[in-house]
Amino acid sequence: MAELPPKTRKVDPFIALAVLFFLLAVGFAGAPVLNAGPETIASMLLLVGLAGVCGIGLFVLRGAAETPAESEAGAQAFLSALDEPAAVAAPDGRLLTVNPAWREAMGPGPRLPKSGAAAASLFGALAAARRGEQGRAGVKAGGQEREALVSPLGPRRFLVRLTGRGSGALALPSSAMEVLNAVAGAKSPPPKVLDAFAAASPFGAALLEGEDPFEARIIEANPALAAVAHGGEVGQAFGDLIEPTSRVDAAMRIADARHGHAPLEVRLAHDPSRIAHLYLSQSVGRWVAYLVDVSEQKQIELQLSQSQKMQAIGQLAGGVAHDFNNLLTAILMQLDVLAPRHPVGDPSYEGLNEIKQTSMRAADLVRKLLAFSRKQTVQREILDVGEMISESEVLLRRLLYEDVKLTTDYGRNLPHVRADRGQLDTAVMNLVVNARDAIRSHGGGVIRIRTARLTQEEARSLGYPTAIGDQALVEVSDDGPGIAPEVMDKIFDPFFTTKPVGEGTGLGLATVYGIVKQSDGWIAVASKPGEGAAFRIFLPVHMAPVSLQPAAEPAAPKPPKARDLSGAGRILFVEDEDAVRGVAAKLLRARGYEVIEAASGEEALEYAEAHAGQIDLMISDVVMPGMQGPDLLKQARQYLGAAPVMFISGYAESEFSDLLEGERNVSFLPKPIDIKTLAERVKQELQKAA
Repeated sequence: MAELPPKTRKVDPFIALAVLFFLLAVGFAGAPVLNAGPETIASMLLLVGLAGVCGIGLFVLRGAAETPAESEAGAQAFLSALDEPAAVAAPDGRLLTVNPAWREAMGPGPRLPKSGAAAASLFGALAAARRGEQGRAGVKAGGQEREALVSPLGPRRFLVRLTGRGSGALALPSSAMEVLNAVAGAKSPPPKVLDAFAAASPFGAALLEGEDPFEARIIEANPALAAVAHGGEVGQAFGDLIEPTSRVDAAMRIADARHGHAPLEVRLAHDPSRIAHLYLSQSVGRWVAYLVDVSEQKQIELQLSQSQKMQAIGQLAGGVAHDFNNLLTAILMQLDVLAPRHPVGDPSYEGLNEIKQTSMRAADLVRKLLAFSRKQTVQREILDVGEMISESEVLLRRLLYEDVKLTTDYGRNLPHVRADRGQLDTAVMNLVVNARDAIRSHGGGVIRIRTARLTQEEARSLGYPTAIGDQALVEVSDDGPGIAPEVMDKIFDPFFTTKPVGEGTGLGLATVYGIVKQSDGWIAVASKPGEGAAFRIFLPVHMAPVSLQPAAEPAAPKPPKARDLSGAGRILFVEDEDAVRGVAAKLLRARGYEVIEAASGEEALEYAEAHAGQIDLMISDVVMPGMQGPDLLKQARQYLGAAPVMFISGYAESEFSDLLEGERNVSFLPKPIDIKTLAERVKQELQKAA
């Protein structure tokens, strides 16, 4: 056992400096009295007071400067029983007593470490010990990482012991270990009744008697258990509340020692679609079971997971469609170059025509991918839902077989919506064709299209859980075989189909999903095997803004398409895809235009500056490496003046229209494009700017 000898302690230089300044202050205060002479009573009293203050101050500062080592017999005996490094410390970190193992590990220092992360950790552990808890801290001793355990020992006394890092082993005497083992091995008495918290909780709670929780009988249950599990009578087996398959799985997880205290996910017997978390606590032949219904939470998690999956697939599909659009544009323009050389009757004419037809089919496939990824170009307009379905009904009937009947049900007070008419027609057509194919195996059936205006509550009850305000409903249902539950969460995935090979691309429902989402709507599916399926499209009702302004004059008629595709003017053509830029520039030059080619936004900006005021039209891709099309326009506008700008892209116009706020004379042409369409638009833009 070793005490810290007083002679080894160093004088704190700050305290020594404080003593010096204190004596100087007392001397300065007494100087006037000594100069005046101690003849008066007031002078004598002041001298006596200063002497007393000086004595008391020196006594206090001496106590602060010293670090007394209080060596109590009880503390010494306690430390002697410990083989590990141990010390008794004061609240400020002063070491009062240490054993030889501590001195060997930590050195002769009189205090706990004062600097570094270890100090912060140690004094945090001291703070925990002052609250009556056991503090833990990491320290370095002898080049090794050790763990310090800090425990309250008495008034303003703390026991600090060093163990191996993370071991948590306490080198206590054998008698102390016996007591600790006895306490740890003692089992709590079995509960007799549910506690007040469980009895009044909003989730199900039950007290069970038996070794197996699922065979155990219910002794007591709170009222919430009946609401959650539709059961819980006294004497009932608790396992009867759990769906059998789920019960077997839960029993296997309980038997697995790795299960720990994690909740068991089970399905309820009265309704297997309801999911609950089961928490079990055992004590001497009795169990306390808590049953928490998490069906709503699981539904939200499933919807979030599905939404994230669809968003990821949409981003992939959009990127693929963008690159594919560039390739199709190059193919179509090369066909425009070859077509005049191989007129009708030429042996190559049929082959070129077949290539063009195949390219157009590929372009349609790309449009579907863009619709799914919500990047298709849209032209929103105000539509009457009833009129839209009524006008499409004739075309829809032509798509059906003779043994398939189409019925329509128009509700009252049908609303207006703001959407792209062509896209909505495509969505309804895809749903009707999908229903037609689904009932083909039944040898006929009925397809029903229903439109209605729904309130917020009605929309939520029909499958739109986050509906806000009134909604327009377009429902396409059939009396076919329905959708199998195992494929329900995959039906909107692109290229997923249950049709035989060669009879479907798997993009029909994926396209519908993208169109509805791009229209700020929602799509829900209701289906049971053997009872058909119903696809419900919800679109927000468009409310026309109230305006006191006079009615706007009718828009001017659109200029007719140009027949003469030749022209004159200087065009700055910006496109990072070499195949598209090269052939497009070549074909435009053949029609009389002067074309300056730029492979990037940065290169185009240099050309715009070099030809400031001399460019009649700029044609630019939107998405390019480095500087994007909208950024190029903002920087090049000072050189372009009032010249029109035309963007070409495979992405939706809405993807970048917000970036062009305040810009004028800007138009958009979606890819893929052929030279005829491009030449017509170029001539129109130049004529408008003339």
